[in-house]
Amino acid sequence: MASSPLSNPEAGLAGAAPVAASRPSLAGDSAITLRGVVKQYGAVRAVDGVDLDVRRGEVLGLIGHNGAGKSTLFKMMLGLLAPTAGEILVQGAPVSGRGFRAVRRGIGYLPENVVLYDNLSGLETLRFMARLKGVAQSECSAALARVGLGHAGQRAVRGYSKGMRQRLGFAQALLGKPQVLFLDEPTTGLDPEAIRAFHATLRELSDEGVTLVITSHILAELQDRVDRLAILTSGRITAQGSVQSLREGLALPLRLELRVAESGREAVRQALCALPLEGLSWQGLQATARCAREAKMAVLAALAGLRGAVLDLQLHEPSLEDVFFGLAH
Repeated sequence: MASSPLSNPEAGLAGAAPVAASRPSLAGDSAITLRGVVKQYGAVRAVDGVDLDVRRGEVLGLIGHNGAGKSTLFKMMLGLLAPTAGEILVQGAPVSGRGFRAVRRGIGYLPENVVLYDNLSGLETLRFMARLKGVAQSECSAALARVGLGHAGQRAVRGYSKGMRQRLGFAQALLGKPQVLFLDEPTTGLDPEAIRAFHATLRELSDEGVTLVITSHILAELQDRVDRLAILTSGRITAQGSVQSLREGLALPLRLELRVAESGREAVRQALCALPLEGLSWQGLQATARCAREAKMAVLAALAGLRGAVLDLQLHEPSLEDVFFGLAH
């Protein structure tokens, strides 16, 4: 999504679980509700009948291939793009209704590509955005400090690195203490330390009751940092749930890694050959295999009996990338 908060002031103001066939009531504690949402561009259906609920205070990861419909869905939830069919509620207000303009002032948005005025300082940028949002100027310094830019507020944006620009974009999204935040590829350009700090801030916001919807192509980054995932494929949500529930629903195998003693190599080899494992391979005294989830305890019990022969054992859950490729194809 390439639109800028400055060029789009209205935006600134503002088991694998299959999708259920039934459509529950629009009422409830959902901060965001979509029912039968469709977006058609001529013969192309970019979004195809999406049903989704995002609970208040939830961190939802929205993932999918390029062209899956994520950006289109974001724009519709922000009220920047009208759906062809269906209904979208944010904070209980229809995005197409007259009352949504007021609701949008409680929405924060960080686009994928942040475009800023290079001649303004970081603090001047936030003061400009605060005026657009009708937010107190006193919030600006606090927002800069929260994203780690308190030291750079007086510097011209033209001297900011890519990561600093991204953090400044995040700061503008936080102005007005939004109750719903939409974050599109939010960690672009951030170094590992800044990414860690960014996600710590998101967890603080979630604990404060803020609802967050995040898209990212860096799946490993989302894996342990979202409450729930929705996987979008060709305009449809093909699965949703926690990372663990999606893993279990796909019945993906666990990866088993062993380090064995020289004297116990043959005993371990025989034991492994008798176990329900797949893809067993050896590299020196290191063994690797795949293990079905339901066989995990039996495998561990058998290996625990080989005292002294097994020096180290690690079981690895399928990564979010494994889950994504298992569900998105």
